[in-house]
Amino acid sequence: MDRIANIDDPVGAISVHGIVGIWGLIAVVFSNPEAQILAQLKGIALIFAWTFGMSLITWKIIKMTMGIRLSELEEYEGADISEIGLEAYPEFTQKL
Repeated sequence: MDRIANIDDPVGAISVHGIVGIWGLIAVVFSNPEAQILAQLKGIALIFAWTFGMSLITWKIIKMTMGIRLSELEEYEGADISEIGLEAYPEFTQKL
């Protein structure tokens, strides 16, 4: 999914929950003769709209209150130093 849509999803949430969830909703039509594909597609659209809208609101609130990026200095030093005060893997760092 990362390479196809160029989306940064480090935990694979879109692949695991999104794509498989969509397949689950569509597969209901194959296993239940009374289910209608149009109803399932409407459900997919509604779930997507709700998730996108709530995520957008949540990210805006987080961005306005505490921010979502590190400063340039913290990026340079590494997030481990700025967040917990030490290097997480000091054996892998090269000392110049």
